[in-house]
Amino acid sequence: MIFYDSPNPAPNPRRVRIFAAEKGIDLPSQEVSIPRREQKAPEFVAKNPRGQTPILELDDGTVIAESVAIMRYLEALHPEPCLFGTGPVEIAEIEMWSRRVEMILMPAVGAVWVHTHAFTAALPGRNVEWGEANRPRALDAMRFFDTSLKGREFLAGEAFSAADILLLTTIDFAGFVGMDMPEECANLRAWHERVSARPSASA
Repeated sequence: MIFYDSPNPAPNPRRVRIFAAEKGIDLPSQEVSIPRREQKAPEFVAKNPRGQTPILELDDGTVIAESVAIMRYLEALHPEPCLFGTGPVEIAEIEMWSRRVEMILMPAVGAVWVHTHAFTAALPGRNVEWGEANRPRALDAMRFFDTSLKGREFLAGEAFSAADILLLTTIDFAGFVGMDMPEECANLRAWHERVSARPSASA
């Protein structure tokens, strides 16, 4: 298999790299440069019509796109350590918190990125006013996760999970975009320090 990767600050490929590192999986990879628009090249779009990274191409030519789908495939191949939960409640909680990251925080961060950042200035359809309107939404989402993390070591359940990976990569990408965690978010900051200290976070 080949993992088509893009380096930081791209958050979605990083999700898979952290996930693989937690499991000790060595993924053969090929770098796809977003600044050089290699993800929009015809040969890549033929593999993923969305023209986005990451993707995982299997030996038989099957292509799995979307970071969480790739993570679930790897979990099925390498069930230990389990990062998507084992019992019904644990599985549901990890899914719930993962969805909350993707529904509450990531869209607002993405809007600020696409519509206000200098790197995306040449993209068609930019609306700076809309991007700026999402900045307070992203910060409010961080406050939501700060409250949710009160008294918890990890976001979902008692162990590090896929939900922590999603939140970590989103928070770090928000920092790259120009949105640091609010000063009052002590729980979120403490959580971020803990998970950032894991060796996998440097993936």
